[in-house]
Amino acid sequence: MKSLIRKIVPQKFFSYYHYLTALFASFVYGFPSKKMIVIGVTGTKGKTSAINFIWSVLNQSGIKTGIITTANVRIGNEELLNPFHMTMPGRFVIQKFLRRMVSEDCECAIVETTSQGIAQYRHIGIDYDIAIFTNLTPEHIDAHKTFDNYKNMKGKLFERLSKSQKKMFKGKEFPKTIIVNTDSEHSSYYLSFDADNKESFSINLQSQNKAENITPSKNGVDFELHNHKYSISIPGTFNVYNALPAIVVGKLFGIGHERAKKAIEHLSIIPGRMEEIKEGQNFRVFVDYAHEKESMTYATETANTLKGENGKSIMLLGAEGGGRDKGKRAIMGEIVGRLADVVVVSNVDPYEDDPTPIVEDIAKASLQVGKVRGQNLFVIEDRREGIRKCFEIAKEGDVVMVTGKGAEQSMIIGGISIPWDDRNVVREELKKILN
Repeated sequence: MKSLIRKIVPQKFFSYYHYLTALFASFVYGFPSKKMIVIGVTGTKGKTSAINFIWSVLNQSGIKTGIITTANVRIGNEELLNPFHMTMPGRFVIQKFLRRMVSEDCECAIVETTSQGIAQYRHIGIDYDIAIFTNLTPEHIDAHKTFDNYKNMKGKLFERLSKSQKKMFKGKEFPKTIIVNTDSEHSSYYLSFDADNKESFSINLQSQNKAENITPSKNGVDFELHNHKYSISIPGTFNVYNALPAIVVGKLFGIGHERAKKAIEHLSIIPGRMEEIKEGQNFRVFVDYAHEKESMTYATETANTLKGENGKSIMLLGAEGGGRDKGKRAIMGEIVGRLADVVVVSNVDPYEDDPTPIVEDIAKASLQVGKVRGQNLFVIEDRREGIRKCFEIAKEGDVVMVTGKGAEQSMIIGGISIPWDDRNVVREELKKILN
């Protein structure tokens, strides 16, 4: 019925509807974003992690902060998981959360601002003060038709920033600020928008905030910035990219390196982002949201870094149905087939689609780079059974990565949404093999 309506009704009608609904929602809740400093974070990957690092730096420095991300919502020290099967909640939900933040005396709010959310005008009615760009790789092309459309849609956050009124923070006018990862080839586009202040961060290319001496460890990663040593308590060198914006934002709020250092090290769990699950097993298990080329590469490389001398990296992955980015199936299958020791392909969210072609597309790509079905490649559509298979294979020194869903609270199979949390299922299955 929805698809029929969309064919009959002009697209302009839906655009007006979404735009006016966003304005109305902000009106209903009393324009809460005008009463806080608001940070918008956009990019293909790392948004949720970057936001949680920023939250830690601000909140632990006495600036009560709320966040809205794919994985979690925080209001000060209170946390709840995002119950919606979407990255950026609907307009009324966002405004309701922002209103609650104001009511609970938050001085700052951080909103994960996605291209699809922007396309549906969910960012309208939010007055941004800081816009952060993390990175950009092909994703959601099915929704935006071309990569340039995808890139330009994210640019509308920065356009929104330049048009928002300036606010006061602790008696001073807060500068409109853009913060950009200059390791991205698209950084100059996002830096081209108007702002009072522009900051950059990087690992490889030159920037105002370039991380040096990056050293991964079994429990995190160390790095240096401006001759100060930092430690991240979550594995994966890619997390340096996620921590750097937090340090830059801290500087804007007058937070020095020592406070920022403690806050970053203190953050050890981001729901479903390289989240380690321990139930007494003699191998390591992580749940991670990785679901596209770059993040799957990082997750697999991290697994290989963390495994023991004779250990194996065991990757469970899948891809969404519903016509979503079919091209990435083969790409992810090739990556894990080439980099991981063992591959288990299983359901993520097939939606209304037949799950078999989805998992087989991934498996075929792994076969083409040398994996052997039944030896180091297993196709198990039932996700719980797939997770169980990983644990049956795992031995001491191995690392199991359960990827694709992170802390999502549901899974959609055959068009029906069922309650699901990878982390809970992992715990349940670990307890079965340990008892």
